[in-house]
Amino acid sequence: MKMLNKIGLGVLAIAAMAFTSKLEDGNYTVSLKQSKVEWVGKKVTGQHNGTVDVKSGSLEIKNGMLKGGEFVIDMTSLTATDLEGEYQQKLNGHLKSADFFGVENYPEAKFVITDVKENGKNGRFTVTGNMTIKETTKPINFDAQLVDSGNGIVAVADIVIDRSEFDVRYGSGSFFDNLGDKTIYDDFTLSVNLVTE
Repeated sequence: MKMLNKIGLGVLAIAAMAFTSKLEDGNYTVSLKQSKVEWVGKKVTGQHNGTVDVKSGSLEIKNGMLKGGEFVIDMTSLTATDLEGEYQQKLNGHLKSADFFGVENYPEAKFVITDVKENGKNGRFTVTGNMTIKETTKPINFDAQLVDSGNGIVAVADIVIDRSEFDVRYGSGSFFDNLGDKTIYDDFTLSVNLVTE
């Protein structure tokens, strides 16, 4: 099945920052305290959303352009933020179980940049790279925007991933018939905001 890579930009997250057209060259380490990844998963009857922590990351800037980088996600930190108490704990446990991401055996997910193309001006780039979830590594691409915040680089992107490509099958209409209103859509969104130190 063809992977869906739908793109969006978190423009509001960077609207208030002073933009610099030429980024300062160097290798930048991602700040674990300031960076964040938010997720949204949808189903026939609604959706859930939450957060997951960045475990490590870096960005490489050369000749004023993004040239490379990677980030690692701590899947054990996967948390739903639209629920509380018992219901939150049940969903967190289910998402971490073998039905979904199996975090006991696969505690990390990783994205590594393999190619970057400038996409117009104002720090916009089309990024291609390898995403690893569980035991599967697949190429994906998405648009991202980078700005110089004055204290470092901020990279923002919304990445829509087809979970069925990564053997995350629970409730998927791609693998199971007659799920009806229990169907969980294959696409989930990662809204990534990487802030460097």
